[in-house]
Amino acid sequence: MGKSLHSSPARSRRPIGVFDSGLGGLTVVREIRRLLPAEDIVYFGDIARQPYGIKSNEQILRYSIENVLFLLKKKVKAVVIACNSSSSAAFDFLRRNFNLPVVDVIEPAAQCALRMSRSKRIGVIATTSTVASHAYVKILKRESPSARVFQTACPLFVPLVEEGWREKKITEAIVRHYLSPMKKNRLETLILGCTHYPLIKNAICRVLGRSVRVIDSAKPTAEKLASLLLEKGLLYAAERRGRLKIYVSDLSRNFVKVGERFLGEKLRDLEIVRLK
Repeated sequence: MGKSLHSSPARSRRPIGVFDSGLGGLTVVREIRRLLPAEDIVYFGDIARQPYGIKSNEQILRYSIENVLFLLKKKVKAVVIACNSSSSAAFDFLRRNFNLPVVDVIEPAAQCALRMSRSKRIGVIATTSTVASHAYVKILKRESPSARVFQTACPLFVPLVEEGWREKKITEAIVRHYLSPMKKNRLETLILGCTHYPLIKNAICRVLGRSVRVIDSAKPTAEKLASLLLEKGLLYAAERRGRLKIYVSDLSRNFVKVGERFLGEKLRDLEIVRLK
């Protein structure tokens, strides 16, 4: 293990690159900083071009490539696609065409759900576009053909989170509206297929009950990243708190308040950039 940790000392000191169409990916950054506190992270939120979910796969792929090229200019050693739309449309291309570790949010969450589900009765809640892509269904069925997968689109969850209405009565009512029909499917696990959804996890758990294991993609994604960095000799083995640099392509309303809610800490190093 020691040799692996130190086999590429110069590269191991480089930052991890993370991108999303907006700020939801900061929930993934939060988990990476918890699991790998020494690592520097460069985050890019493409707020000017969000939402990705309503765009064609070709457009999402183009944006995703541009995001990776931007992060490569910051000399990142790995890339995390903290966006379900980009993970669905671009992960395979990015993994094949860029010479560095690339991690998405869909595959680690799906694999985690399968490990935690004996009955293989798995629910997926996500945005309308992610549900329509069947990205989670494809991976779950590829890994376990006998899996039963039940999907529900929950388009109102994102605006509720961004308004900060996590514990409002209306939020629980909307969660109940979307998820109550899923109870008849006797789910064992539920995947939160959008990086916004962990912020209303408490309401989701109250509606579904204690018997359903809820999978937040941030934790398995961070664990997959840590495993890949270790395998490639790219983990930064140091006793320190890594730096976080945040770039965005625009400043949205309530940006700081929403971003800090996702990240769980202050946004200290922020810069607006234009990719064009």
